Amino acid sequence: MSVIAIQRPEQGQPAASVPRRVGLIIPPSAFLLDERVFVSLGLLKIASALEAAGHRVNVLDLSGIKNYVEALEAYLATSTDTVIGLTATTPQLPAVFDIARTIRRRRPEIRLVLGGPHVTLTVAARKLEIKLDRPRGRAVRALAQLERMFDTLVAGDGELAVLQAVEPGAPALLDGDDNKGPFFMSDAMFDASPRPARHLVDMSSYRYTIEGRSATSLIAQLGCPFNCGFCGGRNSKSLRVIRTRTTQSIVAEMEHIHRTYGHTGFMFYDDELNVSKSVVELMHAIADLQMRLGVEFRLRGFMKAELFTEAQAAAMHSAGFRWLLCGFEAANPRILTNIEKRATLEDNSRAVDIARRHGLKVKALMSIGHPGETERSALDIRDWLVSAAVDDFDCSIITTYPGTPYYDRAVAHETIDGVWTYTQPRTGDRLHAYDVDFTRTPDYYKGDPDGGYKAYVFTDSLASAELVQLRDGIERDVRKALSIPFNPSRAAMRFEHSMGQGLPDFILRSSGATVAQV
Repeated sequence: MSVIAIQRPEQGQPAASVPRRVGLIIPPSAFLLDERVFVSLGLLKIASALEAAGHRVNVLDLSGIKNYVEALEAYLATSTDTVIGLTATTPQLPAVFDIARTIRRRRPEIRLVLGGPHVTLTVAARKLEIKLDRPRGRAVRALAQLERMFDTLVAGDGELAVLQAVEPGAPALLDGDDNKGPFFMSDAMFDASPRPARHLVDMSSYRYTIEGRSATSLIAQLGCPFNCGFCGGRNSKSLRVIRTRTTQSIVAEMEHIHRTYGHTGFMFYDDELNVSKSVVELMHAIADLQMRLGVEFRLRGFMKAELFTEAQAAAMHSAGFRWLLCGFEAANPRILTNIEKRATLEDNSRAVDIARRHGLKVKALMSIGHPGETERSALDIRDWLVSAAVDDFDCSIITTYPGTPYYDRAVAHETIDGVWTYTQPRTGDRLHAYDVDFTRTPDYYKGDPDGGYKAYVFTDSLASAELVQLRDGIERDVRKALSIPFNPSRAAMRFEHSMGQGLPDFILRSSGATVAQV
């Protein structure tokens, strides 16, 4: 499918030929224990691109709203949107389809656009299936589901693609995941693009703290070049190719957030902060900013174990880091090989030791259900977490998403209908996954740690139920041994409709630009 090339400016965005009224919807994430923690930065980047081009933007924030369909219907009754755009991770897809069906029923004239990680990963998986000559693969069917519901799909980078997506007659797919196409963001474009439109959400309704400091999230760089088998986007250019911002741009955004919202805590949501060679330079600049402002920040972010150094740790602590998160994932050498994690068990232990020497706490992100998983390899996680004396941890069960090697390279099981099997190319170890309709099943992502997990995978040694039992046992035993409490959560809110007063500010906000109604 061909796409129309648009201007690729180094500064700013191309102006809209005709200003549109665009509604953007942040869908709920009922699978999370607490939905109002971090704002949807991806959708707010899209909002800022639309605003910069002269469009009028509404953001309907349904995150944490239990009766989200009722809130949506109240919005549709009065809005004049001609286009509505949604973002979706795979676990959000059932709610997104509920929202789309409601819009189709109430306002069938509205054009619907869907972007975000699920579209990006599904399009990447379909490209691989075509390359592997699998015309009836799962991703082909999954993409067809999306195409039937939405007028336009946006894969990959959306800041430029959305400017075409809101126009009448936009094609069914705009591919911002093609690094040779017109919508892929360069380093310079990423650096020059507008900050996320945080003014279009109620920032005060999102509550997160780091060491007692009010905190929010930001992204300093895009992409992760590694090959972990469970990870989405290994075949997606927009998620694989690193795009960086200048240190000055990152520090300026932090200063803006602090001055505008008062936050002195920052969670860096980069895949791995220390993939960047300029991470130490960035830390020094953040320390300088605090001296200039006369405040102390507290920071948190992700790091890659085998790349972690004493110099990085020292600089991070001086910048205000007190917590690091690391996807160690496993503690068994064969499983680490099967994941293609690169980091060894020794690398992981060394990273924890370095962090501890520099006053940095470590949250270990672990997972079970990888190819070749056995009871022993799962319990190795328990034993390593206790011996390493990590400060916090998370242990989940693997799900095979579109866009992950575990999904993209799986083939139909030789004897069991509805099961797909991934074989690790180096060791021959296998992982089996039940075919899941992602538009209907939201509970495969993560469960309540107090007995609410489900597994949709199994190995040659462990059934799905056994994986759940092992995960629950690891959770219980490690928290007891290290005296680590469960994290508190907040229940979802209810939208209460007040006649004539419209939607409350924490659900709906609009851009201030005045444009002609279209």
